[in-house]
Amino acid sequence: MIDTVKTTHVEDFLRNIERIIPLEKIDYLIVNHAEPDHSGSIPALLERNPRIKIVCSRGGKTSVARHCPGGYDLQIVKTGDSLSLGKRNLRFFEAQMLHWPDTMFSYCPEEKILFSTDAFGQHYAHSSHFADEVDDCELWAEAIKYFANILTPFCGQIIKKINEYAALGWPFEMICPSHGMIWRKNPNRIVEKYLEWSSGRAEASVVVVYDSIWKGTERMAKAICRGIEAEGMPFKLFYTGVADLNDVMTEVLKAKGFLVGCPTLNNNIMPSLAPYLEEMRGLRFLNKIGAAFGTYGWSGEGVKRLEEALEKATVKVVQPGIKILFKPNDEDLKSCEQFGRNFAKQVRSSCG
Repeated sequence: MIDTVKTTHVEDFLRNIERIIPLEKIDYLIVNHAEPDHSGSIPALLERNPRIKIVCSRGGKTSVARHCPGGYDLQIVKTGDSLSLGKRNLRFFEAQMLHWPDTMFSYCPEEKILFSTDAFGQHYAHSSHFADEVDDCELWAEAIKYFANILTPFCGQIIKKINEYAALGWPFEMICPSHGMIWRKNPNRIVEKYLEWSSGRAEASVVVVYDSIWKGTERMAKAICRGIEAEGMPFKLFYTGVADLNDVMTEVLKAKGFLVGCPTLNNNIMPSLAPYLEEMRGLRFLNKIGAAFGTYGWSGEGVKRLEEALEKATVKVVQPGIKILFKPNDEDLKSCEQFGRNFAKQVRSSCG
C-alpha cells in the first residue's frame, strides 16, 4: 500500500481496501509523505494489521514518528534503493521539499508508474480518475492553482529534483499524485508545466488587489485599470471583500505586475489586505514588480506600508505609490490613469 488518508475518511478507506485484499495480507506501507492527509489512517491500519512494515525516507523517520506515535517497524530508504514485491519492484527517489522534508517518490519499473505524492497534483475531486477523462480547461486551472498555492516557494528545488530524476533514466507512462487526477496520456506535460511555472517567467499582465471604505480607493483602482487597458495590457481586478485568496495567488503566479491599494487606517493598511500580502511573502514569487496606491484622511502611511509589504514579499517596487486625500476628483483620477499607463509600460519593459 502507498500512503493512507486523513482520519475523517478512515472507515471508507479500510472498507475500500478490503474489497480488493484483506488488510491482514498487506506486508508494506510506503509512506511517501507523512502530512496528516496522507498518514492519518496509519494507526487504524496498524491496529488491524500490526505486522505491516512502514517504508519511508530519512526525513520520514521523524515525521511518521511525530504524526503517528507508536512502535512501528520502519525501513528507511534513499534514492536508488528498491523493494521487491514479487512480480513487481518499487524504487525510491528522495524529493525533499516537494513540499516537505520527508517527501519521496515511489516508482514501479514493471508498470512504469511514478507515485509522486503531492507533486503534480490538484485539489480536484471528480468521479473519474484520469486526467484525460475530465474537462481540460478545468484540469489545468486546478493544476496551476495547486502549484501556485503550495509549491511556489520551492521553485528552485523543483527544477533541481526534476533534473535529478531525469538523470536516473526511470521512464514513466503514468504519474499517480496523491491529490486529483492521474496523468496517463502524455504524463510528461505536467512535468514540463512544473518546469515552466518554476522558472519565474510570467505574462505581460497585471493583477490589481484593493480594499476600500468609502469607495475612494475603489475609484482609484478602476481608474488605474483604465490606464493599464489603454496601454493594451490585460489585467485582473480583485476586491478583497469577495475575492478568493487562492484564486488571487494563482493569478499572481501568472502575471508579471502586481498593484495593491487601500485607504490608510489607524496609520496602517486595512486588515483585509494583510492575508494577501502575508501569503505572497510566504510563497516568495519570482521576478514580480509592483506598486501601491490608496486614499488617506490624515497621516497617509498606508501606501508606504503597502510598499514595505511588497518588498518583504519579494515584489520589486518600480514606481512611487500614488495617494489621494479623501475623495479623488477628476484630476486625481486622470493621475491614476497615468499611473496605470506608466506601470503597464514598466511591465512590458520587464517582460522584454
